[in-house]
Amino acid sequence: MNASLKSGTLRLRAGEWVEVRSLPEILSTLDSYARLEEVPFMPQMLAYCGQRFRVQKRAHKVCDTVNGTGARSLSSSVILEDLRCDGLAYGGCEMRCTIIWKEAWLKRVTDGQDIQSHPSAACSESDIWAGTRRVEEGEREEGPRYRCQAVQLPFATQQLPRWALWQYVEDYRSGNARLSQIVSSLFALLIQDLAESGLGFGSALRAAYDFVQKLRGGTPYPFRRGSVPVGTRTPSVNTAIQVGEFVKIKKYRDILETVDDKLINRGMAFHPEMATHCEKTFRVSQRLKKIMNEKTGQLMELKNECLVLEGLYCVGHFTKPIYCPRATYPYWREIWLERISDHSDNRQLTE
Repeated sequence: MNASLKSGTLRLRAGEWVEVRSLPEILSTLDSYARLEEVPFMPQMLAYCGQRFRVQKRAHKVCDTVNGTGARSLSSSVILEDLRCDGLAYGGCEMRCTIIWKEAWLKRVTDGQDIQSHPSAACSESDIWAGTRRVEEGEREEGPRYRCQAVQLPFATQQLPRWALWQYVEDYRSGNARLSQIVSSLFALLIQDLAESGLGFGSALRAAYDFVQKLRGGTPYPFRRGSVPVGTRTPSVNTAIQVGEFVKIKKYRDILETVDDKLINRGMAFHPEMATHCEKTFRVSQRLKKIMNEKTGQLMELKNECLVLEGLYCVGHFTKPIYCPRATYPYWREIWLERISDHSDNRQLTE
């Protein structure tokens, strides 16, 4: 097959326009499992062939949401603006993950090049649909197992040390983040490491951080522990907040009263990244019921539903790695929110 098409080394930057290649071109890059470098080309991506989109972020690294190992590096991949998985090929999963695009599946709008002939492919469109399922012993008893991009990410990525400096150079050069953002986030993580080191000055560091942030109008120290005692059931409420209603996220310290020392409430984590949105107002866009177990590939029905808020996604200020480009939606327990009737002061996330 065409070597340049397979390699996909476009070095795309945030803000560039690209066109999704034709289906025959894309099929020629895939193996018999409909994957390129272990990243699946998913059925919902078929509809975008031949269409043009803007690059949102360069996906050179991602968070490990499967095994929790931290940062993972990913080659020749990008995220395109406003393209998310609809979950229809995966049992109706409601996570709406951003879709990862290998650069081999794209071409610059300005390059004017086109592939006139397509070598025989090891993959067909039917293989793309077949690639959504995992064949496992006992599947009939346990229900279907799926293999979407989120499930497959550990196999498509490699471990990335936090202090591998090239990743931050890439963040800046690709347009994923401004230099001031990178420095600020690295400084916050350094403060966290020192505060949690057990050297005896953690309280002073956290207090100093809060003081500086108060002067700047920023977020207080976001890595605190919850106050619910170990072994005690975390509290829950059901206020029947509906899609379309406006809610205000509670104060950070009030939310800490509802989570344990690992920031967990009824199995769901309040991530430090979410602290940046406290005391802001948003519209509810979704009540989440079914999500993918990214470790097993099985759909899970949530025992306690959670909410997704409109226009609010993870930017990556305090994630590991910082500025992970996946822009996942944080999930909110109702106990972390309060219904409001007057939404004239609504402030949406604009980053």
